[in-house]
Amino acid sequence: MLLEHLTLAAAERDEQALTRRRRTAHSACAPHQDVSDACGGELHPLLMFCSNDYLGLANHPALIEAMGEGARKYGAGSGASHLVSGHSLAHHRLETELAEWFAPFIPHAQALYFCTGYMANMAVLTSLGGTDATLFCEELNHASLIDGARLARADVKRYAHRNVAELEGLLGTSSSPLKLIVTDSVFSMDGDLAPLTELLDLAERHDAWIIVDDAHGFGVLGEQGRGVLEHLALTSPRFIYIGTLGKAAGVAGAFVAAHETVIEHLVNTARQYIYTTAAPPAVAHALSASLALIAGEEGRQRRAQLGALIRTLRGGLASLTRAAGWRLGESATAIQPVIVGDNMAALALSAALEADGIRVGAIRPPTVPAGTARLRITLSASHTQADVERLLASLGSVIPRRDA
Repeated sequence: MLLEHLTLAAAERDEQALTRRRRTAHSACAPHQDVSDACGGELHPLLMFCSNDYLGLANHPALIEAMGEGARKYGAGSGASHLVSGHSLAHHRLETELAEWFAPFIPHAQALYFCTGYMANMAVLTSLGGTDATLFCEELNHASLIDGARLARADVKRYAHRNVAELEGLLGTSSSPLKLIVTDSVFSMDGDLAPLTELLDLAERHDAWIIVDDAHGFGVLGEQGRGVLEHLALTSPRFIYIGTLGKAAGVAGAFVAAHETVIEHLVNTARQYIYTTAAPPAVAHALSASLALIAGEEGRQRRAQLGALIRTLRGGLASLTRAAGWRLGESATAIQPVIVGDNMAALALSAALEADGIRVGAIRPPTVPAGTARLRITLSASHTQADVERLLASLGSVIPRRDA
């Protein structure tokens, strides 16, 4: 029965154009990669606009060297969980550096490193979301926040995307002793920002805390790349900040920065931290090198380059999407969604671009709401203006025009 059931489910996915298939990269993460449909398949050189390597650090020589140096110093693996014997000096140094980064924005901040962003989000929501808590969740939160809320024992209330008034109403009628507002900072499929200034005002008036997932803002936003809190000049002990280290930071893992009491609670109660083998120390060692790059002059230059590419891309997409009758998302970040609507149309557009040597992912439900299938174009500081112009030219040659 199981195989028949799964075969039927697969057929239904195919009919709705919702089947997902992996691709295999045969070269390092970069704007230009060799990709095949499967390991050993025919290689296709593609110009990539689908990674989250926003600063172009994933293949940076300094990080490659730091990874090797860390492996030579600490070995290939950690051997155990952090609370047994797997917590290395490299992990400790990384957490100390991250705590110093966020001290200006979160008083008495400490940091805790996790193997993945998914684990960090799940840990925070399940550890803090007990039966005495209520989670006030943004409807477009990342899947990891959604799953964390599902597994938490807390009551869950959802509010519409960026709808501060609706959230205020929910907070005003809540008698929960522990109120936790849960939101992405940069929404991963739309690229727009959460209204965190207004959310902090609500938190202060209703004695709530803010769990903010800055996966797509860390390293990119702010003068020194310290993320959305620096970008918006926000300071409060009410922030529980989650940053991802496998996107703009170019390596892997994630961290939570929060008041020291919150971090101590996570160390002692977060199952996703307690019961998993610590990430290889070499990864943490490489991340320390990444932080130095992000905060330094090179990081500033890469953010400036990324900003210039965003402006070029949005300028070209504005007229192209109008001609096709599609919608360009309201985003000033490296995530630029072209909202097509129909699943098959989004897939066809992605396939046409790939036939022209350009890879842009087609994002469909359940990742995005039904009827909002899209191309999710993502930029990296390693792209050139010529790369962006090539994408715009290719897109202009394949999109249907309403007056055609």
